[in-house]
Amino acid sequence: MSEAGGGRGCGCRVPQRASWSPVAATAALCLVLATSVCTAGAAPMSREEKQKLGNQVLEMFDHAYGNYMEHAYPADELMPLTCRGRVRGQEPSRGDVDDALGKFSLTLIDSLDTLVVLNKTKEFEDAVRKVLRDVNLDNDVVVSVFETNIRVLGGLLGGHSLAIMLKEKGEYMQWYNDELLQMAKQLGYKLLPAFNTTSGLPYPRINLKFGIRKPEARTGTETDTCTACAGTLILEFAALSRFTGATIFEEYARKALDFLWEKRQRSSNLVGVTINIHTGDWVRKDSGVGAGIDSYYEYLLKAYVLLGDDSFLERFNTHYDAIMRYISQPPLLLDVHIHKPMLNARTWMDALLAFFPGLQVLKGDIRPAIETHEMLYQVIKKHNFLPEAFTTDFRVHWAQHPLRPEFAESTYFLYKATGDPYYLEVGKTLIENLNKYARVPCGFAAMKDVRTGSHEDRMDSFFLAEMFKYLYLLFADKEDIIFDIEDYIFTTEAHLLPLWLSTTNRSISKKNTTSEYTELDDSNFDWTCPNTQILFPNDPLYAQSIREPLKNVVDKSCPRGIIRVEESLRSGAQPPLRARDFMATNPEHLEILKKMGAASSIDAEDGLRFMQEMIELSSQQQKEQQLPPRAVQIISHPFFGRVVLTAGPAQFGLDLSKHKETRGFVASSKPYNGCSELTNPEAVMGKIALIQRGQCMFAEKARNIQNAGAIGGIVIDDNEGSSSDTAPLFQMAGDGKDTDDIKIPMLFLFSKEGSIILDAIREHEEVEVLLSDKARDRAAILKGKMIPSYIINSNPEVENEDQPSSENDSQNQSAEQMLSLPQTVDLVDQETPEKPPESDSESPSPADTEEAASVAPSEQVPSSTESHETASLDGECADLDNQLQEQSETEEDSSPNASCGTKAQPIDSILADWNEDIEAFEMMEKDEL
Repeated sequence: MSEAGGGRGCGCRVPQRASWSPVAATAALCLVLATSVCTAGAAPMSREEKQKLGNQVLEMFDHAYGNYMEHAYPADELMPLTCRGRVRGQEPSRGDVDDALGKFSLTLIDSLDTLVVLNKTKEFEDAVRKVLRDVNLDNDVVVSVFETNIRVLGGLLGGHSLAIMLKEKGEYMQWYNDELLQMAKQLGYKLLPAFNTTSGLPYPRINLKFGIRKPEARTGTETDTCTACAGTLILEFAALSRFTGATIFEEYARKALDFLWEKRQRSSNLVGVTINIHTGDWVRKDSGVGAGIDSYYEYLLKAYVLLGDDSFLERFNTHYDAIMRYISQPPLLLDVHIHKPMLNARTWMDALLAFFPGLQVLKGDIRPAIETHEMLYQVIKKHNFLPEAFTTDFRVHWAQHPLRPEFAESTYFLYKATGDPYYLEVGKTLIENLNKYARVPCGFAAMKDVRTGSHEDRMDSFFLAEMFKYLYLLFADKEDIIFDIEDYIFTTEAHLLPLWLSTTNRSISKKNTTSEYTELDDSNFDWTCPNTQILFPNDPLYAQSIREPLKNVVDKSCPRGIIRVEESLRSGAQPPLRARDFMATNPEHLEILKKMGAASSIDAEDGLRFMQEMIELSSQQQKEQQLPPRAVQIISHPFFGRVVLTAGPAQFGLDLSKHKETRGFVASSKPYNGCSELTNPEAVMGKIALIQRGQCMFAEKARNIQNAGAIGGIVIDDNEGSSSDTAPLFQMAGDGKDTDDIKIPMLFLFSKEGSIILDAIREHEEVEVLLSDKARDRAAILKGKMIPSYIINSNPEVENEDQPSSENDSQNQSAEQMLSLPQTVDLVDQETPEKPPESDSESPSPADTEEAASVAPSEQVPSSTESHETASLDGECADLDNQLQEQSETEEDSSPNASCGTKAQPIDSILADWNEDIEAFEMMEKDEL
């Protein structure tokens, strides 16, 4: 979400902030004490290694894009766990997230200019032909105006921009005659009815076929929209006007931006998250740089770069001054109230703010960009990915990670700004984590919970539009790209628009003469844009000197949380009382409480903050009393640990967080509900019993299977079609009696997740699983198994070592696409007061005879598996003596395939087996459809 072209060819002095905020002073003191020795700067990365990493990015893109085209196209998105396309209306509704889907082959359109950036010009030409042949923009479907603009309109314009560039070069696209631009113009006119409001702010949704307010449109009754939704239109709409000469698009987008500017809170110069599109009243009055506002700020600065209108830069600088004054608390960016900007609105941050360091690079304010980026990187190193939200003391607030690209974006622009090879190493870490934790046979799956390593059946189009583009550019040299990237600006979806549009069809009035601007300190700003040349060529350790104090920012060695202490240093006054420090037996604390709200406005703010913190602290303590989610990992052939199901815990039985995981083969109990003595004890003896929910208490089921000799139990929901995609997990309660007699672990799966295991039993008869508190390292659980090493390592280079190089070779594809089972693995934090960005959940209906408590996962669940050494492709078998000694006799009996001394199965034989699996699963999927 930042600028690639570095402005309109201008070189600029780079401003640096002279001081930190008060919170930074407190944080810095702690961090400097914890980090007393500076390490050497990052060693330069060789040209060979950069090329190797760039090629790895290309292979990863091929894996994602190829699987979309094979398994999902012409659907909007790929469901990488079930190897099929996501079609609106055919899958359970995910709420607002589905508003991006319009039955217009979203992922293909969103990927068009990525193909050119990655030098896949032939594939680009083929993709354009498919778009022109197959895509219909006249569907009876309600879509998000914001998402359709940035993904579809932006994708068409980015594709058009590079199509005409390739045509001018004379080799490709010689047949092209602005067809993508005509589609973009058609879509633009379809979006225009959304602006039919008195304010000029667009409705948040529109029906592509019927527009707004018609009975058949099923939309047009909304009153609110987010600031980013209304303020992230100017680049695409202005580009459409400049390309076509139709000025109406730019006019409408400018009017929306003008209205938002006029409605800013005048004393703080901040804007809220949600606004009434008819009255202009702020509905949500909190303000930050993350979800709901982020790209509004981005488009103000980039509108100046693309269109050359000084008013946009003046507005951005006014807002930026307010952001750095109130929201920025390096290295944190915390939301505040627009009317009381010294008062924090929350004590957590969302992942979308990761774009902001990249925007600061475009602005030229490098120091805070480095600080915030380093803080985010430390969070990533702790959890492998950036959680959707995390607290000021870096605990998980929302555990999802939908493979967002914003951090990779900022990494790229910081490398362009500093030339520091440290950022190449950061990019390398991102690549490794994606391959190790998110890569699945049919693409890359979003993380449902970064703490357990569980997946979600989701691969958003922005993953191909942005992630691979920024990662490839990070490692590419100028000669690796077939055009000059500096001639283009990136939209918020990383689509490329040419900078020459600034001088084309300039019929719109440039200056907003009605706006009033706050007097600013010009020393804090450059009134021109910075370029992207190396900004600190004579001081390669500059960025490191800023990062070094933040290396331990996530460590527990520092005080819990870096919470705002604004005004705490005012006139040497004592810092305000924080809820976490309050002691009811402390007379001084009681005296402070009496003063709150009585002495002054400052004391009143302190009192309001204290009450807010007490509520959050109480909620947090209540959440921590809940049990965290558990994991069911299928480790037998052909899964090999790559399928991780998030499971609900039980309030009784073996605590998997305190004891070693339970490993064994699964078997269905008879009766299946487990409500009476089992009639097949020999079948579940020494195995993990599968039981259906309903007709009796969970504890009774556990006792019955335990008496039959089971080593664990999995309760599968009896509500057909239930899924943690659309419902929160819940923990199984006891029966109100003493349950200390239950010694085995018990876990709960919804119907969709449970069907994965049941389907696997039908296909493979023997299915082995691991019950644990989190996903286990494949190298450890598969030690001694006769399997190719790339199953353990997820290393595409090793994977393709002995296979044909042809991309279309069926054997090369079979290893990656051997599975088409529905691997849905979900978890949603339920105790948070607000939903995470782009998420929706519904509550389940527990059976009348069962006591179920909704789960709010603990913030303290450890992160996923650590990295491991690469195993040889020969499938060498390691000595299992130590491992077997640690396992019980039951576990030994349940692992008959873990014998040592057997020669590895030939790769041709393995591929033949997998091809049979593929055919079987494809037949099963056809039956389901």
